[in-house]
Amino acid sequence: MAHSQIRIKLLPNLRCFFDKPVQVKVQGLAPHQRVELRSRLVDDRKVVFKASALYTADETGLVDVCRSPSLGGSYTGVEPMGLFWAMAPETPHSKLLKKNVLSPTLVTIDALSGDTGEILASETNERGYMTEGMRRIPLQEDRIRGVLFLPPGKGPFPGVLDLPPLGGGLSEARASLLANKGFAVLALAYYGYQDLPKPLPKHFDLEYFEEALDFLRRHPQVQGPGMGILSISKSGDLALSISTFLLGISATVLINTCIANVLNPVRYKDFVIPPLIPILKNATVTQSGLLDIRDILPDPMLKENQATVIPIQHASCSFLFAASEDDRNWNSTLYAENAAARLRSHGKQNFEVVKYPKAGHLLEVPYLPHCPSGFHAVMGNVAVFGGEPKAHCQAQLDLWVRIQEFFRKHLDNKSSVQKAMI
Repeated sequence: MAHSQIRIKLLPNLRCFFDKPVQVKVQGLAPHQRVELRSRLVDDRKVVFKASALYTADETGLVDVCRSPSLGGSYTGVEPMGLFWAMAPETPHSKLLKKNVLSPTLVTIDALSGDTGEILASETNERGYMTEGMRRIPLQEDRIRGVLFLPPGKGPFPGVLDLPPLGGGLSEARASLLANKGFAVLALAYYGYQDLPKPLPKHFDLEYFEEALDFLRRHPQVQGPGMGILSISKSGDLALSISTFLLGISATVLINTCIANVLNPVRYKDFVIPPLIPILKNATVTQSGLLDIRDILPDPMLKENQATVIPIQHASCSFLFAASEDDRNWNSTLYAENAAARLRSHGKQNFEVVKYPKAGHLLEVPYLPHCPSGFHAVMGNVAVFGGEPKAHCQAQLDLWVRIQEFFRKHLDNKSSVQKAMI
């Protein structure tokens, strides 16, 4: 059969948003022909990510990954988006980096002969981040450093502060994709970005975050009065402190976070929360030679550590705690349970807890490849983050929907606005 008759079709379109699925079909093959599908992308750090899967065409010469099972490769079975979530980096321990959300991520799909390895057809999926008419506004407003994403239209839109994990920089990909859903999202840096301090600061000043929230609240296209916060890992305990001590927070999402303040003191005016300090000697080494730091934090609920626990019982906003059961960065499920118990013991019902079996630490937007290990900013070495690719993908899909529903529920004009603790 002539190769010119073989086509890869990406449905519904060659272009889509990064968090949306695409249907991959190969048409024009010989009946029952064996074919290998390969996916490949290059991120903003020039790291190559790729996946592959083996298929057999049906009697009409069609492979439809939504119906046809993979017989081997990066995954097996019927996995409609397996070529995307199963991608792994050629450079070990790399997390997919997307800094420039003005341009799409290009994923090349190749169909190769299962017998000769010859490329039979190729197509490119453009996975974008910003809907037409969205505004990306870099901020250097007094001390504030970050990027504001505003959906098209006059608004006003519910406001969300997006805090990245430890490591510096911004989460522009997540912020822009959330803004596509009708939220005004401020991706806020808090160190290691532009003229902000490069090393981890000696303490975190909540007044910086207060300035950012005030800016967001005053913006004419942002709906008030209550704001939302989206956080992950270390930024989660910062979000807990913000939600407890600052005015005007209605909804806070905490992805794999700790109930205690970790690493550095947090200050707000004259009030200081001391840090829970990791016990580095408790780190272990896996059989593959990577650090496992899941148990390096002491129990925050012990009497001697109580001062480090953030008094979240004083917050009146709503909380969504998401915890991965295979998180190897720390014991996220235990900390989520600690937080729920603390709130419950004070008569609070302003929280939800969702747990994800076999998911790892870095729960990101849908179809971002699973990152099982990477350089840890605190340890100065490569550490395992946990999780299995398929379960991690499923967790990301579920959580992304929950986040949107949570913010829509609690960021309407009728939502109660949090009062400051001090």
